[in-house]
This record gives sequence, structure tokens and C-alpha cells, in this order.
Amino acid sequence: MLLFGLLAGTGNFVHAQEAGSKYFPETGHNVSGDFWDYYQKTPEADQVFGYPLTEAFTDTTSGRMVQYFTRARFELHPELPEGQQVKLTSLGSKIYTPGTGPNIPSSIGCRNFANGRSVCYAFLDFFDKYGGEAIFGQPISGFESLDGRIVQYFERARFDWYPEYGEGEKVVLADLGRMYFDIAKEDANRLQPVQYDGLVNVLTLQTRVFVWKAVTRANDQQTVYVVVQDQKLSPVYNAAVNVVVNWPDGSQQVFPFTTNRNGIVIVPLPVQNQAFGSMVVVNVQVDYQGIKGKAITSFRVWR
Repeated sequence: MLLFGLLAGTGNFVHAQEAGSKYFPETGHNVSGDFWDYYQKTPEADQVFGYPLTEAFTDTTSGRMVQYFTRARFELHPELPEGQQVKLTSLGSKIYTPGTGPNIPSSIGCRNFANGRSVCYAFLDFFDKYGGEAIFGQPISGFESLDGRIVQYFERARFDWYPEYGEGEKVVLADLGRMYFDIAKEDANRLQPVQYDGLVNVLTLQTRVFVWKAVTRANDQQTVYVVVQDQKLSPVYNAAVNVVVNWPDGSQQVFPFTTNRNGIVIVPLPVQNQAFGSMVVVNVQVDYQGIKGKAITSFRVWR
């Protein structure tokens, strides 16, 4: 009954998302193409940039393709060499208004920049850890006080100090992408989640193998069933499956298949002249775009 339940319960099949694209259920938006390449190549991008707030769209002012993220805005510059076409908008420079700063000594534990500004202490540690000048640009302010917190502006970011947070978590990036979206008076409808297209990222494989008969005769007809599902137990379509049958005499038979739209492989298996009381072991090896899965089952030969 378990086998029938599994076979009956495999409804909507799953395949990988379009190459070079990812849907973020956290905000209901996609990142694709050059923007996705840049995002995924940036270490800890979800912390540095946050999640996408919009789809990519053409900015009416610059005529460029842009996309907003929680803490950043991506721009596409197709005139630049390949691999250098995605640039970050200088949101810090656009948003910064000079304010007053606390009197914090900044001679030790600091780095000076060509523009005369410095980055110090925990802000410097965070700066170096998450990409440095390539991501954040140069500092454009010293320590300043904003809404009761110590902050520092960079060309493309703002660092905020949260002393009440745990060790290693006290420096937080401000949501400049979301702020600038409002400042630029962008169309608020762009924030609305887009319809999910049903494509999901397969992260892990859940592989199960069953035989039709737990016991066969020496000459009989057996059937092997393989079910391949993803981490959400949705069927995985077009996965490569090798069913390896290990006969009692030490010989092997390999049956290569691909899963159908229900994530299933069905292998007819003739049993011929097998010894009474012997056991047949069936190993299954699955490969889906480099993600591996395996399973094992067996059956016994009887009179």
C-alpha cells in the first residue's frame, strides 16, 4: 500500500529552474541573467545585498536595466567588457546628508583612504570581510549619529552599529535599496510579488526503491520501482537512474533509465534459474545535474 501511495501521490513534477535564474520566495521576485551571475558570485550575497525587491526593469532616467535589492541596486552596463557589466548604484552617495558625529578616537585600528576618510574598528573588520571597496566603495563620512546610533556612510552602503547584538553581529547594513526606491519615487507596483512559475531548485534527492514481490520463484517475473523526489517530496523529472541488480552468483546487470514526469522508473526484471533461498540485491544510483541519490532493496528466491 505504501508503494501505491507513493506512485499515486506524485503530482506536479519538478525540474531545475531556468539556467542563470533564481526565484526568491522571501520576496516573490526573480534574479536572472547577468544580475544572477553577479549575485551568486558574491560571497554571502543575501547578507550584502539582501533579497530582490523588484524584477529587473528599464530605468526611464538612465535607460539602463536595473534591479532593486534590500540593500543595493544593480545596474547593467552592456557597453563594458563581459564580466564587468554589472555595477552597483552609489546609493550611499545619493542618500547621504552630512550630519554630526560622536567624538570617537580614530587613529588606531583604522585604514585611511585617498579621499581623506577612514574606516575603523569593527566597521573595518566588516568592510574587509564582506568585499571591501569593490562592494561598498570608499567611506564618504566619518562616524555619525543617526537616530541614536553610530553610523558611517560609504559610496554604496551605510554601516549601522548595534551594540546590543551578539558578538560578530553588531555591524548591520542599512536597507539603502529599499530607502532609495522610495526616494526615487519608483512605481510601488514593482514591489508586488510576481506569480511563481512552479520551477524550483532541486537541492537534494530523496530516492526510494521497491520490488513488486518480496519473494519470487526460481523462474519468475519481478518488477523494480524507483521513486525520485526533491527536498519537498515533489517528483523529479528526467533524473538519470542506474538500477544495478546483483545476482547471487556474483554477476551484475545494469539498467539505465531516466525518470518520467512522476519521478518514477519501472524496470521489468526476469528472474531465471536462481538458487533456492538465495538473495538478490538491487542498488539504485541517481544523478540529477550533479546531485546524487542512492537506495537499496532486495528480494529472496524461494520455491
